[in-house]
Amino acid sequence: MRYKLRCISCGTVYDPSEVEYTCPKCGPRKGTLEVIFDYDEIKVSREEFSPEADMFQFEKLLPLPKDYYKVPLKVGGTPLYEFPNTAEKLGLNRFLVKYDGVNPTASYKDRASAMAIAKATEKGYKIIYAASTGNAASSLSGLTAATPHLKSVIFVPVRAPRPKIVQIKVFGATLVAIDGSYDQAFDISMKVGEKMGWYSRNSAINPYLLEGKKTGAMEIAVQMGYEVPDYVLVGVGDGTVISGIYKGFYDMYKVELIDRVPKIIGVQAEGADAVKKVFDKGEPFEPIDMEASTIADSIAVGKPRDVVKACRYVKASGGFYVSVSDEEIIEAQVELASEMGVFAEPAGAAPYAGLKKLLKIGKVGKDDVVVIAVTGNGLKDIRALEKKFDITPVSPNEEDVLDYLKKVFDF
Repeated sequence: MRYKLRCISCGTVYDPSEVEYTCPKCGPRKGTLEVIFDYDEIKVSREEFSPEADMFQFEKLLPLPKDYYKVPLKVGGTPLYEFPNTAEKLGLNRFLVKYDGVNPTASYKDRASAMAIAKATEKGYKIIYAASTGNAASSLSGLTAATPHLKSVIFVPVRAPRPKIVQIKVFGATLVAIDGSYDQAFDISMKVGEKMGWYSRNSAINPYLLEGKKTGAMEIAVQMGYEVPDYVLVGVGDGTVISGIYKGFYDMYKVELIDRVPKIIGVQAEGADAVKKVFDKGEPFEPIDMEASTIADSIAVGKPRDVVKACRYVKASGGFYVSVSDEEIIEAQVELASEMGVFAEPAGAAPYAGLKKLLKIGKVGKDDVVVIAVTGNGLKDIRALEKKFDITPVSPNEEDVLDYLKKVFDF
């Protein structure tokens, strides 16, 4: 077996056949597992990888058998955009955006779903389930729709954005809309999923999801010619995406594809910053729960499941956490779209809001190369922006149109 599973808290190492999800000694919160490899056995070279290829080009660095199932939709190979004008405006050396809004269901979560489906197939499951604020749910629904041998059951809070719920329904998944929070949907999904004997695609609980999410970081390294940035900023909810970003760079460093791991900065909404609170309190990292309240639905998590890993990995990178207000997130959404053409959902815009805040206080500087991860397409959740923009109707009359344009352009 070319990989093992290790508890993030107690360090116990398990064979994959011994445990399915979390460490039985430490429990589901503190006992999330990390996939560890014998890096000396992995032989890879830079020439094997392409900036355009999908996430499975990294199969030698993924915990998959030789005959693994690969979803027919292209997952990964998402663009890394560079914006020199924005870099100059912000006072940075370089500024780049990793945009995962072009994945099959328009979010970063497709990377984790593709991995979960591969593992469910390997293990012989017929039904896979997930609890989600929306993106993971629509992702699993869409990718299982293209997977004939699997069906999905999705648990979401009923307040989840309508576009995400519509995605779930149109993809044909079984939807369970819970009249409660994401954390309540998560807890009930675990009870029902275990009782029914289904495979879990739940964040942090399933150690293989992070292995799918790490491919975003690997793509950044390849797309930057293996010259990694100084900082990578990413929005944080449960903590698995940011942990995956670190793990991707770490694995590439261990097999000598890159010469260092960049500093990873987690960005949370002020009303849902449980991971930041744990990180700032320091080691040992003990989970802190709160009532989450933010417009950034994808990171509206009050009971983060991968909090220990998210704190340990960020500390190992030399990074830290920052929180931003909902107003700063909306401002970042508008700026990314209007000045760079990148339409991010609120959680995807949070890293840009965090960057602007750090620039103001001098924690990121003019010599730095910065990448932000935009994890979801803006059409996923337009509720906050709908309130911001008014549409003024103009009659279909040439003079009225010209009068309107004169006011807009002031000529």
